[in-house]
Amino acid sequence: MSTETPMTQIDLRLDGECNIYRADELKHALTEPLHLGVRLVVDLSMVSELDTCGLQLLMLAKRTAKAVGAELQLIGHSPAVVEVFELLNMAAFFGDPLVIEHRK
Repeated sequence: MSTETPMTQIDLRLDGECNIYRADELKHALTEPLHLGVRLVVDLSMVSELDTCGLQLLMLAKRTAKAVGAELQLIGHSPAVVEVFELLNMAAFFGDPLVIEHRK
């Protein structure tokens, strides 16, 4: 019989621009909790801009989670995030479901 301690969850909401100008701030916010071995749930619904630096930081967080045995989940992808993920075909890399609204 084994008892497994439930993983602690930390919720993080990113807002505004996720770009090179906020790289240091975002890197710490995304990776430091993962080093604690937690489940980090990142809400991207308020992200107004995602550049390649912001995308690379999300990728770094995903790789960090895997390396340290933590879990990263991205939720609430904003239109700006969905646009970049679709353009660069990155949805499969992250493995989180994207809810894409019907465009009229």
